[in-house]
Amino acid sequence: MSLSMSVTAPALRVPFHRASIDEDTIERVADVLRSGWLTTGPQCTAFEHEFAARLGPNVEAIAVNSGTAALHLALDAVGVRAGDLVVTSPYTFTATAEVARYLGAHPVFADVDPATGNVTPATVLAAVARLTSEDRRRIRAVLPVHFAGLPCDLTGLREFALTYRWSLVDDAAHALPASHAGRPVGAQGDATAFSFYATKTLCTGEGGMVTTRVPELAARMRTMRLHGIDRDVFRRYEQAAAWYYEVVEAGFKYNLTDIAAALGRAQLQRQDELRAARLRIATAYDVAFAGLDGVLVPPDAAPGDTHARHLYPLRVLGGRAVRDAFVECLADRGIAASVHFIPLYLQPYYRRTYGLRASDFPGANTLFEQEVSLPLYPAMEPADIDAVITEVPRAIAAAHQRARPG
Repeated sequence: MSLSMSVTAPALRVPFHRASIDEDTIERVADVLRSGWLTTGPQCTAFEHEFAARLGPNVEAIAVNSGTAALHLALDAVGVRAGDLVVTSPYTFTATAEVARYLGAHPVFADVDPATGNVTPATVLAAVARLTSEDRRRIRAVLPVHFAGLPCDLTGLREFALTYRWSLVDDAAHALPASHAGRPVGAQGDATAFSFYATKTLCTGEGGMVTTRVPELAARMRTMRLHGIDRDVFRRYEQAAAWYYEVVEAGFKYNLTDIAAALGRAQLQRQDELRAARLRIATAYDVAFAGLDGVLVPPDAAPGDTHARHLYPLRVLGGRAVRDAFVECLADRGIAASVHFIPLYLQPYYRRTYGLRASDFPGANTLFEQEVSLPLYPAMEPADIDAVITEVPRAIAAAHQRARPG
């Protein structure tokens, strides 16, 4: 999720995003509305099973109403509690860090590689090294973010987690479908959180999924998903005289509706097709911009990994003034763009609470001052793609003129 869908307006000929919703999907949602069962029910159960099946054996999936809910349930399930520390990225949307605060824990921010936008084992180690020995003992989990759909080095991070007895919970809001070392993202950490927000690679409007291969974690997350009730509400209503339940924990209201699940099931079946469309657009951008002065194209996945291609984060060189002018110049030419992300160390809450400075995060700050996300979505028409390819070089030249002092 971007902090703002910046520079979108009715006059823009190429919006930043347009959802890929076909008539079959609309009909599936309409069937749920006709069924009379709208909240969590058979569609949600089927969605969970189908999602888990894509990730491999022994994976369980729990559908929820947002990616934020998925992260919260995951941290709660692995045992993050008040006073604990969670090592994560500052180059992300606020949800990644705020869920630690929900539990009374605190984020510890590790810098990112400016080329990928991801934390690495080295940046995590550097962040931990700055802590006192007492604070190091308070670390309960590491929470990497797969920026733009490019998978993190889960192998290296997993080794750290095992060595130091941390839990590994990964934020895969951008990373469906992605893989690392030949295995799907979502089947490698203790728990993985996905987002189905309106702009994501699988869209339910609002929604998410949390996955795990640990049965005890899955059981905890299912209970906490709906008020800490010990029985699935849907199961209580599908059987006569099955009204009895017990509240065993102070849980949350995080369940997904069948309306959203029907939309999700249809989108899940199209994931390979939709990723192929995003890859085709990203490849066209790579070819067009690889030799363009003043920009850097985003990296592809490492050998053995698969990039979800959720975002196309073009790096515009020349400083923040040029980057900002580039976004404005694209808008002048009818092309919407966004910036992912305004790092959390620049946000007033995190800066004030933890005394953070931009100079502590040179990798993230370099990326922030350069990054512009171009439109990248399967519903783009060929004319839309051609317009972006045509206007980016013109906007770069105009941005340097606009940002020039005097």
